[in-house]
Amino acid sequence: MPRLSILCLQAGSGGALYALGQVGFGIWPLIFIYLIPFWLALERIGAGHSGKAALVGLVFGLSAFAVGFPWLLELIGGFLGGNLLTGLLLWSACGIWFAIGFAAYAVAFRRLRLQSWPLALAGSAPLLLVEWLQPQLFPSFAGAALIQVLPLAQIADLGGPLLLTAVVALVNACFYQLWLHLRGTNTPLLRHTVLTSLLVSGVILYGIARTQSLAKPGALSQPLRVGLVQANLGGQDKRRFSAENHRRHLQQSRELIDNGTPDLIVWPETAYTRAIRRPLPVDAQTIREDLPLPLLFGGTSVWEENGKRRSANSAFLVTAAGKIHHNYDKNLLIPLAEYMPFSGVGANLKALLPHMQNFSRGNSAAALQLGEIAIATPICYEVIVPDFVRKMVREAHPQLLITLASDAWFGNTQGPHIHLAFARLRAIEHRLWLIRATSTGISAFIDPAGRVTARTGLFTRENLYSQVYTRTPSTLYARLGNWPGWAALFVVLVAVCLPYRLAAGRRPAAA
Repeated sequence: MPRLSILCLQAGSGGALYALGQVGFGIWPLIFIYLIPFWLALERIGAGHSGKAALVGLVFGLSAFAVGFPWLLELIGGFLGGNLLTGLLLWSACGIWFAIGFAAYAVAFRRLRLQSWPLALAGSAPLLLVEWLQPQLFPSFAGAALIQVLPLAQIADLGGPLLLTAVVALVNACFYQLWLHLRGTNTPLLRHTVLTSLLVSGVILYGIARTQSLAKPGALSQPLRVGLVQANLGGQDKRRFSAENHRRHLQQSRELIDNGTPDLIVWPETAYTRAIRRPLPVDAQTIREDLPLPLLFGGTSVWEENGKRRSANSAFLVTAAGKIHHNYDKNLLIPLAEYMPFSGVGANLKALLPHMQNFSRGNSAAALQLGEIAIATPICYEVIVPDFVRKMVREAHPQLLITLASDAWFGNTQGPHIHLAFARLRAIEHRLWLIRATSTGISAFIDPAGRVTARTGLFTRENLYSQVYTRTPSTLYARLGNWPGWAALFVVLVAVCLPYRLAAGRRPAAA
């Protein structure tokens, strides 16, 4: 067996390929080969060396995180007030947790391969389980890289990001067999090549057909004209200059109206920084002033509960009559940013987290109603979690998705681009138009095929005016959810339950 350091170096190169293939770097073909060096390293570890397999998996995960997630360090300068030590500790903790998932994957992969399970199953099933079951602050899916090639991403409406990852893993398995064949090993190359070619061809044909069908006039309803304001104000600026922030949003809204007549104007997350007291309804004339149109915006709710003041990160819809009847409170709060997960030590950590909020968690995914149109409004982080958006869609039955966000904390990094890419996947998964309104960019209009029909730049003052179409689709993913994860769980459980000797005989080919 080669030295452990060589195996770790090999696995680390695979982790770098994983990161470089994702949206942040955009070298998407690498996602179809990133598992090859990782598998080569794991195949060279003999039976009874689960600890070494776990270490190799850990190195893969640490490499992927170190290359792919440096944009999180941008939070140190703004959100953490320049506290370098705290920022590095938090970033390292996220990286270690991320890598632990791949350590578990490596052990499971070796177990399945030593039981002579085919590479396609041994390589894909544990990967899907890690992506599905390991809680992550920022969910990561290998298949999310396919959003860069829209025909390949269209199957997300069948099985979500896990189905995309399954396709990625199967293509990696084909290229792995090709590598072994070129190295002179006796591998059934023709069978793997034909099956993988049929799989990829089927995915592409489905993607082209779905994209074309969604562009036909029969798939469209009456257009909804929407104006979107991006005032280019960061989190600190908005709080410091509350009145100026409000004035700018009003000014840009008037510019929108001068250039067209939208049916709805959208402002981003926390665009209105003065708290709105509940219970509702309340008069919103001081918020929209002379704007004669419905307005959807992000702000803060405050109310009394059991003698205590509560607040929430909320989305509000001002009707044409100037009233706010309903709101949506953010359900998925970010730990250490919007709430303190360890309340007993919160006072000690407050000095290290100067911009931490203390929001209450929403408990409803109800839609906001614009006349007869139901609008689901995932706020910022929520749109990157596919299970949560699916929950919203199943509960609220929306005809349109509008996500309000503020990515200013991440600066001019890959963060805003990654956030936009995940929003595009949500549009595909549910075949709904999606509007993304952000304070500093990237704001966008996204159609049900994941195409960006209009967008802003990053850190620009811009207005967008476009048409969207309301729809009431029901996709297989919305109905069945993470069925690829359940299938992977079944495969792994069967393998674990099989006696080890039952699979004796053929062993994985050494690379």
